[in-house]
Amino acid sequence: MVFCIMNKSKTILITGATSGVGLALTKKLAQEGHLIWATGRSVEALATLEKIGVHTIVADLSKTEDLDRLCETIDVPDLVIFSAGVGMFAYSFEVSSESVRDAMAINVIAPIELTKRLLPEMMRRESGHLIYLGSQAGKVATPKSSVYAASKHALIGYTDALRMEIKPFNIDVTTIHPGPIDTPFLDLADASGNYRISVKKHLLSIEQVVQAIIKTIKKPVREVNLPWYMGITSKLHAVAPSFVERVGRNFFMRK
Repeated sequence: MVFCIMNKSKTILITGATSGVGLALTKKLAQEGHLIWATGRSVEALATLEKIGVHTIVADLSKTEDLDRLCETIDVPDLVIFSAGVGMFAYSFEVSSESVRDAMAINVIAPIELTKRLLPEMMRRESGHLIYLGSQAGKVATPKSSVYAASKHALIGYTDALRMEIKPFNIDVTTIHPGPIDTPFLDLADASGNYRISVKKHLLSIEQVVQAIIKTIKKPVREVNLPWYMGITSKLHAVAPSFVERVGRNFFMRK
């Protein structure tokens, strides 16, 4: 599949660039001729990206010192894509305290803290685009996703407020809400494999998500729902939550 070339080369920062959507997106945007700064925790993956001209920084963005070092190293980019994320699929009473802290630190606190550091310069120059990888789970929670859903729900609340706050400064905020994606993330989040089996018919490919992100880089929008029909599900949940929760419970709690 051929993507449209952007009209103007951009300086782009991508978090979570060492696996899944973040890795594929980094490679595609580098091929398009953009100046890419990629960050993640895998030294090996970042070394591979350096070979294709990507600037890399090894960083754990849940750590304040790594956030500060990142922002001291790079100039404020034209575009930031917040792709880093973790999750687990387990009952709320079985999730470890460490997993809870990791989910909130990486999925919520890290993007908020990084945004806070980058915004002043974007506001001064009155330009920029912030793209956050949310999740359909943040709109409609399902069994065994309580902590992950809570973290993505928090991100949605943050980006909704942020969008209104910085609109006067000509800065766009887009939240991408994919359903389950066919990546190793699913296997790490649920070692049993039951979740992958349940959502097999609805799995998105990495390419589909990458294509949607590139499309919104070219033409910013408020949010993107993937697949499109899951946007209808979230609207239905708003007016008939009991019905959606009953159906969802039966679907996701299959043995």
